[in-house]
Amino acid sequence: MIAVTGANGLLGSFIVRKLRALDQPFVAIKRKSSDLSLLNDIQDCITWREADILDPVALDEALRGVTQVIHAAAMVSYNPRAAASLYKINVLGTRNVVNACLHNEVKKLVHISSVAALGRLKGMKQIDEHQKWTENAANSTYGETKYLAELEVFRGHEEGLDITILNPSVILAPADWNKSSAKLFKYVWDERPFYVDTHLNYVDVRDVADAACRLLTSDFPGERFIVNAGVISLNEFLKRTAVRFRKRSPRIKLNRFFLRIIAWLETHRSRLVGAEPLITRETARLAGTEFLYNSEKIKKHLQLDFQTIDETLEWCCKYYLDRFALKK
Repeated sequence: MIAVTGANGLLGSFIVRKLRALDQPFVAIKRKSSDLSLLNDIQDCITWREADILDPVALDEALRGVTQVIHAAAMVSYNPRAAASLYKINVLGTRNVVNACLHNEVKKLVHISSVAALGRLKGMKQIDEHQKWTENAANSTYGETKYLAELEVFRGHEEGLDITILNPSVILAPADWNKSSAKLFKYVWDERPFYVDTHLNYVDVRDVADAACRLLTSDFPGERFIVNAGVISLNEFLKRTAVRFRKRSPRIKLNRFFLRIIAWLETHRSRLVGAEPLITRETARLAGTEFLYNSEKIKKHLQLDFQTIDETLEWCCKYYLDRFALKK
């Protein structure tokens, strides 16, 4: 029996759909107050178990009888005010998952981490699974919490748990465009005029879900795998999206000086309205950087073929066009 934490989330919902397509028995872990809208069409066909990953007792009970776990529950934020929540959910939550797996003698844990956990060094052009975490200004608080979460997973491995770690880059998917990476699509739809000179390492959510499910039955104990389809300039990404939306693409490039000002303004705006800032000091620091997360390892071991950027954009943009074109 497979268990999926964060099953109602962006990636978790696609993992659930993949397991159903493969006819694999599974249970989906959710909090009592979880939003199930991403699984509206199939939620009644899913066996749910309620547990917050911050509740060790409930989580331990939810994993009873489970032999394999995909841990997809996490928090993604680059808001400095979210640091405490990031630590609780990503680090302490993962610690609880690892402990529950050990106590229930789970045979395999596939942990969904992030390329942000690999760390970055100034001047690096390519990063692979051998990259060691080094404290520096190029890393984010989110990345640090995902790195610390990996340490919990490796600790579980030392205590006898078979683990494999996936490190996806920016996950692209048709979803609520007020959240996470989907905000990029709304930004273009709203015909915002500004763009930043930076690059985007990207991967289709379907490929991440496929990799996670395939690694459940693979024999790569203690290994981590980068899942990244490629890299594209943010400006080019926005242009290709705008063409599909038949919108005007962003055309004014912000230099670092103005970007820092906007990040400062966004910090104060987000505090006033209680929303996530569009740009933070952490994301502003990455402006002008270009590097590639190398995914040759997973391509070799799983013969994984990634969706191209155009295939992913076509899929995502069609979703938004079908949903919102008549509401203009």
